[in-house]
Amino acid sequence: MKSTVKIQLSLMMFLEFFIWGGWFVTMGIYLPNTLKSSGAEIALAYSTQSWGAIIAPFIIGLIADRYFNAERILGVLHLAGAYLMYQIANAEEFAAFYPYILGYMILYMPTLALVNSVSFNQMDNPAKQFSLVRVFGTIGWIVAGLVISYVFQWDSEANVAQGMLRNTFLMTAVASAILGVFSFTLPKTPPNADKSEKVSISDILGLEALKLLKDRNFLVFFIASILICIPLAFYYQHAGQFLGEIGVTNPAGKMTIGQASEVIFMLLLPWFFTRFGFKKTILIGMLAWMARYLLFTYGNADDLVFMLLIGIALHGICYDFFFVSGQIYTDTKAGEKYKSAAQGLITLATYGVGMLIGFWIAGQITDFYASGENSHDWGNIWLVPAVFALGVSVLFALLFRNEAIEYKK
Repeated sequence: MKSTVKIQLSLMMFLEFFIWGGWFVTMGIYLPNTLKSSGAEIALAYSTQSWGAIIAPFIIGLIADRYFNAERILGVLHLAGAYLMYQIANAEEFAAFYPYILGYMILYMPTLALVNSVSFNQMDNPAKQFSLVRVFGTIGWIVAGLVISYVFQWDSEANVAQGMLRNTFLMTAVASAILGVFSFTLPKTPPNADKSEKVSISDILGLEALKLLKDRNFLVFFIASILICIPLAFYYQHAGQFLGEIGVTNPAGKMTIGQASEVIFMLLLPWFFTRFGFKKTILIGMLAWMARYLLFTYGNADDLVFMLLIGIALHGICYDFFFVSGQIYTDTKAGEKYKSAAQGLITLATYGVGMLIGFWIAGQITDFYASGENSHDWGNIWLVPAVFALGVSVLFALLFRNEAIEYKK
């Protein structure tokens, strides 16, 4: 791969995740403070990610894989996304905000697969080269949070009160427009599917991989994957709101600690996988979610703020040890025939079904423990996903039988 192409792909990844990190974390602060949204409405806004994940395979399978170059579709989707982000920034109430954020996520979620397709198409050794490109996506997410908190300070208490977080959506609109135009300069990635070949809904959603559920261990893992995404949704939906509400300064900047730890533990994952095996590694990931929420339950913005920071820093273990390990396990169990279908099925189950349920439950729990305008009993709120994560961990530990899984670097 040429160095110029590597730079192009790295910039593409940087912008792709700068865009997502530029609004997703702080939306939980923006909605209750600026649009006076309830917990249920916040849940609706975050659940658009799940609807986007469910619809994305149709866009990829029916359009990107069959008719148009991936980089061109990427450009069109981000240009359209820039327009929707501008409309989101100007929405004055949740009723106007929601249709735009739903439309945006339906367009954005397919781009996650498209940037991977563009990257893999240019690599002669993806196993070694992809991580060096993908890491710039994590850097982009981190930079977005640092810009919001430390450059413009839009998430400070005073600026939040003045509605300055609206600027995060404008920043994202600009970045999306830049990536949209830049995408047309990326290396050509033509469709690889036969246009004359009939494609079914089963093929698109990876439903043929349901045959893997006949394997007891994969069935246990599949069910656990859906269930663990329920407590996971609490973090994505309410962590930013929680930090801002209890008075933690620069919440968006502090939450980038989680992405930094993600890079570190990604590098440590091969050692854990080899040393402890799949079952113990994934259990560590599940239990880390429980530990994170217990730290959130008993920490505060003053002398115990270190507990909150540790909880954020656990993101690397929470995400890498469960999701990445799960992807490796799925790849191993599926084999060549069902490899792509199986990964699609797991994505649909987790980011689609699991988190959709989780966002709804998190919204209901948060509203139940509301103690006034922009005030909640966060101690009781965080105990709910902590106990749920523990229950899923126990279920998995009891039902999943040990088996040797080879980790391929």
